[in-house]
Amino acid sequence: MRVIALIPAAGMGKRMAAGMNKQYLQLGDRPILAHTLAVFESALFVDDIYLIIPEDEISYCRENVVERFGFAKVRRIVAGGSERQHSVLNGLRAVEQDGDDDPVIIHDGVRPFVPLSVIESSVETARSHDGALVAVPVKDTVKVVKDGVVVETPPRETLWLAQTPQTFRYGIIREAYEQAEDDRWLGTDDASLVERLGKKVRIVPGVYGNFKITTPEDLVLAEAFLKKADNG
Repeated sequence: MRVIALIPAAGMGKRMAAGMNKQYLQLGDRPILAHTLAVFESALFVDDIYLIIPEDEISYCRENVVERFGFAKVRRIVAGGSERQHSVLNGLRAVEQDGDDDPVIIHDGVRPFVPLSVIESSVETARSHDGALVAVPVKDTVKVVKDGVVVETPPRETLWLAQTPQTFRYGIIREAYEQAEDDRWLGTDDASLVERLGKKVRIVPGVYGNFKITTPEDLVLAEAFLKKADNG
């Protein structure tokens, strides 16, 4: 049995407005993507990494991220698609797995602060359930709004913020993605595709520091977070 990590990083980073895709922005001494890959490279329980990026960036990424920082577990760099969902499907189709029970970890390339313990918990949960979704409880009251008017205030204790990794056995997540592709249905995350099959996805408690770097403000926060980590 192999444990496989899919790292989608094929987004254009439009909200960053930095002149380059956000995964290559410098964070400390290396690009954001390199920080994320380093976590999975160091995970003894992860066998292979499949990196998914825009096709025209494959050579650049191989030279300036994978080879430069010596990520030996990157088995293949896969061309992404027009949407994240298409990119992940490309990655799933490229995977060389031992069997349908192999755990597949799907993690955003611009979430560099995920703890190893959270990744490992998601893998163990996925081995015995239909899927594992790392998430944190919402801190603020959430309002459902229609045409600028509040129509509902859901109980806060029932609301969680989805993060990655989201982990599934290969057979389940491949079926979910292929079914969505056949139906031309786009979900909001990996778990939503599995839920659509009637499967039950179990929550794995995450940490608030496992945030996605999407905006310039996120990058400032990431630099502060990294500095704090470096200082112990």
